[in-house]
Amino acid sequence: MSGCGGRVEYRLARNAVVKEFHRGRLSRLDLCDAHPELLRAARNVGVPLSEECPICGEASVVHVTYIFGPRLPAHGRCVSSPEELARLCRRADEVVCYVVEVCPDCAWNHLVRMYPAGGRHRHAGVGRGQLRGAMGQHGRSGWPR
Repeated sequence: MSGCGGRVEYRLARNAVVKEFHRGRLSRLDLCDAHPELLRAARNVGVPLSEECPICGEASVVHVTYIFGPRLPAHGRCVSSPEELARLCRRADEVVCYVVEVCPDCAWNHLVRMYPAGGRHRHAGVGRGQLRGAMGQHGRSGWPR
């Protein structure tokens, strides 16, 4: 993981895909293809947002955070609480966090952001702002109990 860059936002790519859908150049079949495990994570540990799904417009989207790095499963670790996220981001090993926007109803999904944490990044501290960014805009109260 060494040499990992900084935070990358994918909002422009997301907006371009949504715009192509609304223009009729992409179908729901092209976009609503979330893996069953991602949908399960979205329903059970996703952080609800107040934003409607840009594809179906019928449900609110949720953010699901995965972390990849040394001594974690090859398929990554799905974060289920803000405490778990903070603990994983304080690791001595560098990890990479991925936040995915998911609609549990229509299976729309898109990568929202990627950022490095742990290792050399932990000394800068994973501040509340970065944790909030991984958890959506709700902070601690956005996590299901």
